[in-house]
Amino acid sequence: MNTAELVELAQQLRVDSVRAAAAAESGHPTSSMSAAELMAVLLDRHLRYDFERPAHPANDRFVLSKGHASPLLYAAYKAAGAVDDAELLTFRRLGSHLEGHPTPRRLPWVETATGSLGQGLPVGVGIALAGKRLDRAVFRVWVLCGDSELAEGSIWEAAEHAGYEHLDNLTAIVDVNRLGQRGPTRHGHDLDAYARRFAAFGWHPVEVDGHDVDAVDRAYSEAESTTGQPTVILARTLKGKGVASVQDREGLHGKPLPDPEEAVAELGGVRDLRVRVQEPFTSRMLHSVPTESLELPRYDKGEKAATRDAFGRALAALGTARGDIVALDGEVGDSTRTEFFAKEHPDRFFECYIAEQQLVATAVGMAARGWVPYASTFAAFLTRAHDFIRMASIGGAGINLVGSHAGVAIGQDGPSQMGLEDLAMFRAVYGSAVLYPCDPNQTAKLVAAMAGLDGIRYLRTSRGAGPVLYGPDEEFTVGGSKVLRSSPEDRLTVVAAGVTVPEALAAADTLAGEDIPVRVIDLYSVKPVDRHTLRRAAEETGALVTVEDHRQEGGLGDAVLDAFLDGRPVPRLVRLAVRTMPGSAAPDEQLHAAGIDAMAIAATGRLLVEEAVAL
Repeated sequence: MNTAELVELAQQLRVDSVRAAAAAESGHPTSSMSAAELMAVLLDRHLRYDFERPAHPANDRFVLSKGHASPLLYAAYKAAGAVDDAELLTFRRLGSHLEGHPTPRRLPWVETATGSLGQGLPVGVGIALAGKRLDRAVFRVWVLCGDSELAEGSIWEAAEHAGYEHLDNLTAIVDVNRLGQRGPTRHGHDLDAYARRFAAFGWHPVEVDGHDVDAVDRAYSEAESTTGQPTVILARTLKGKGVASVQDREGLHGKPLPDPEEAVAELGGVRDLRVRVQEPFTSRMLHSVPTESLELPRYDKGEKAATRDAFGRALAALGTARGDIVALDGEVGDSTRTEFFAKEHPDRFFECYIAEQQLVATAVGMAARGWVPYASTFAAFLTRAHDFIRMASIGGAGINLVGSHAGVAIGQDGPSQMGLEDLAMFRAVYGSAVLYPCDPNQTAKLVAAMAGLDGIRYLRTSRGAGPVLYGPDEEFTVGGSKVLRSSPEDRLTVVAAGVTVPEALAAADTLAGEDIPVRVIDLYSVKPVDRHTLRRAAEETGALVTVEDHRQEGGLGDAVLDAFLDGRPVPRLVRLAVRTMPGSAAPDEQLHAAGIDAMAIAATGRLLVEEAVAL
């Protein structure tokens, strides 16, 4: 398109944004209107994309970080012929693919779910990193950000990571329209304030009038020709551009225009321009996945080993067997044991440093490119990235997250390092799988099983060495459990996972010596939980004790309780968990102080049996 036609295309994108929000009686048309020229020039002159083949390996990737400006995105899809006008006007309605904030669950052209601000650029960094170091493909990643979200710390984690990795295949476009939700942004239209910040992280900043299509075109061309560093286009724009009653005015964020028909007329009326988006470059397939037989590490009964060690060795073995496995770490690889993978597969290992939001975002970006990421850090520190995990679930991302150093069992480091809320956090994530192995052979099998699951998968590992309870040929299914002790005379059941399984076995031995037979269940799959085995145990023994190295809210005990919330009678149930604030102490002292060691389990078992006799 020539300059005049680009101006008309931008006006069409504005008009369609106004119309979509008016039809829905909700939405963010003014945030869409400010970026119309930015989108028009990108769509017509710079984006290379085959809408018929969204998985084309050389397609450019576009991420709408300011996800609330979805009317602009859908208007662009209409201009490209991907959706028609009738579908555009279903925006935000029940059953429509055009949700208030775009998700890849609904639309194949959407790379990642956005809407929680500050996440699009970090995921874009992950996509660009995959393109540069894994796919080695020629595509470019374009991320449209709002100026308000530049207040998020995750943006600057992304900026530093992109600069450090020299991601010259990444362009961030910042729509600096001056206004946030409740009023002006921190820096308003001071483009230089943003330029200095990005430049400090190694970016090439370009300042531009965001409503001048020729200037925007030149800025994009400059980004494409810049090598060795990512580029940020800082575009000065006006919110609600083109409609006098709303342009650059406060108090209109997230609202349809007061008089949409008049606004459409002021913008020159409805148009039906079509854009022929440039085809992607020729490219090889996304990536080859060489597959060999999987030889997991094997441990013999009688040995002792930490599940974190088993995880690291199993991940390295999985990486040997499958060429699509990648590993990421938050600068604690010597503790999480991803260092084993890094030594054997350095080309597929990514150091994200102590930036847990970027760690998870990078994993999401790589998963979007078809890779199978395992991202690891201390369990406690994954809480920093909870919103990224939540949004990954909304977007249907398939990622494996591994939290080491869980619970009070880590010992002397104290409560700041103890993951005590992680099981609850991950159980609450839609469609998640939550695994907590107690044994190295079990860990290895579950690491391999995770690669074949969908959605968010979480594995909790332990710092200290524990006994090998299972043989290397034992099988473990996600959603299953293992009954380690059982007899027809059992008078109660102890349900444990991870570090509390050996404690439960020791307690069972103690109680057996007192003529109190105890069933022991290793509930390594915390979600989905093995309801059948739990219900059978409740029916046959009459009482359950759950014991976990985790807070009492939302963890193993609540997972067990959920198995009885279908209307059937709830068994007598006692939940042992960490209810105090730990200090520094040896691991065995920590378990004892928290009341989750063998002595506490045995004492609880005696009380339950005595109560049953009294009844």
